Amino acid sequence: MLAGFGWTTSGRVGRIGVGGAEISDWPLRWSSMRIIAGTKRGMKLVSPTTDATRPITDRIKESLFNVLQNYDLLAGARVADLFCGVGSLGLEALSRGAAFVTFVEKNDEVLAVLEKNIAKAGFGTQSRVVRASAFPAGAPIGPDGVPYDLVFVDPPYATTQEVGERSSLAELLQVLQDQVVAKGVVVVRTHRLVAVLDDYGLFHAVDRREWGTMSIVLLQAKADEQQAGGH
Repeated sequence: MLAGFGWTTSGRVGRIGVGGAEISDWPLRWSSMRIIAGTKRGMKLVSPTTDATRPITDRIKESLFNVLQNYDLLAGARVADLFCGVGSLGLEALSRGAAFVTFVEKNDEVLAVLEKNIAKAGFGTQSRVVRASAFPAGAPIGPDGVPYDLVFVDPPYATTQEVGERSSLAELLQVLQDQVVAKGVVVVRTHRLVAVLDDYGLFHAVDRREWGTMSIVLLQAKADEQQAGGH
């Protein structure tokens, strides 16, 4: 057994050494986050007791998913959850009828908690976990080569203070152009004071919402240009 992160004998996520020796514990908690609706309605999510994640409140998550369902974006969808943390958005999508979710997260400790939540929900066969920084990787397409219908982009606020044409967000959306279907939707979460542009390459803003201190922008791929490019 290689050294890495796993579930320790004390029931906490910790660093596991060669042979399974417990190097250090990383405490967990049952968070206030839960799955709001669908097949796993009411299931509480595990979260770390650190500030490594920036959870979305249940009230705002419910409002967001009501918008997505009104656009009929969930049933049967292939979804990518970037900067996913413990998986709150992706697991909610699966509970509400998404076919498959790819979770992208770079923090090893948070990944261990994410995998615990996936297993608890029973979504192991409907999900894939990718350890990567989403800014260069985007939403990695699986072996089947099928792009995504819906992508959540939920980076730390500090990384989206600048969202202009040469920003990290703009570069990420350029990568996503080749990873989503025609008319695919990217959901971008930022602080409400951040003015996400109307257009990023093939993506155009089709809806904007503000809840509390956060802003949500739905960017949709322009189908005619994307199809002309061979997608």
